[in-house]
Amino acid sequence: MAETTSSNSEQHTFIRSPLYRRYFQYLLLERNFSANTLDAYQKDLDKLLNFLEEENIDFRDVKLENLQTFVATLMDVGIAPRSIARILAGVKSFYKFLELENEITNNPTELLESPARGEHLPDVLTVEEIDRMIGSIDMEKAEGQRDRAIIETLYSCGLRVSELCALRISDLYLEEGFIRVHGKGKKERLVPISQSAIEELTLWFADRETIHIRPGNEDTVFISFRRGTALSRITVFHLVKMLALAADIRTNVSPHTFRHSFATHLLEGGANLRAIQEMLGHEDIGTTEMYLHIDRHFLREEILMHHPRNAPRRNGNQEEESNSPDED
Repeated sequence: MAETTSSNSEQHTFIRSPLYRRYFQYLLLERNFSANTLDAYQKDLDKLLNFLEEENIDFRDVKLENLQTFVATLMDVGIAPRSIARILAGVKSFYKFLELENEITNNPTELLESPARGEHLPDVLTVEEIDRMIGSIDMEKAEGQRDRAIIETLYSCGLRVSELCALRISDLYLEEGFIRVHGKGKKERLVPISQSAIEELTLWFADRETIHIRPGNEDTVFISFRRGTALSRITVFHLVKMLALAADIRTNVSPHTFRHSFATHLLEGGANLRAIQEMLGHEDIGTTEMYLHIDRHFLREEILMHHPRNAPRRNGNQEEESNSPDED
């Protein structure tokens, strides 16, 4: 990840700079954009600039991988592919302008692709891959136990990354085996939590006692060792990326992958779709039904493997195999 010596205050200063104003004058005078379109471009560009501020990256030093991470964070907070494509159109326009103004020599958006707008079946991790990621955590580091608890909680409860970062100690009912989740639109739901996640959280709370926690963060579950405040979504995103790399997992893994894996493994285990909808916090059952495409493929494989007409015959007898789907 590219670093810069520019401070965050300089990033804010840019928003008030002549270059920033000149860009929107260019859109108005040379591209003939309407006032509404200019407003939309400004809001979308500010999303990128705020992301770069959190990452401590100067807008002139941006590389393709930085923009890909930006796209992934937009997806993780639930922004639709069509909206992301619109945001990236504005980002590309901005960097084209910087190129015209000789502010940059290489345009990082040239190879940047927008997410597909059609139906997308998300990547799903196997239980073995999740175990490998957890096993790759360096427990010699101070944050090791915290990171184990993060991955177990993401997978056990099917949380959005924003829900994980906002999780409070007062939301945990570990003796009863539930947590309270604050989802989109400030809607609350109760989600069961696995015993393995409860054990990892309990161990994390012992380490958490050693951190100097800043006022206002006393009730937050996952705390930054360095800042003493709640973890950011980007920090969790980078953690997952690094663990996937360490575990030699080649698919595109993000915090949202654990949510997809949670739902898919529940369906494979026979869970009711309505129950999964409740646990994921989906208002529309249609959002949950995308997992049925994965489930139908899984069921077909199971039929081919276990149906008497298809199962392998050995020594003239039908051999029953006991390969059952992984369960959460």
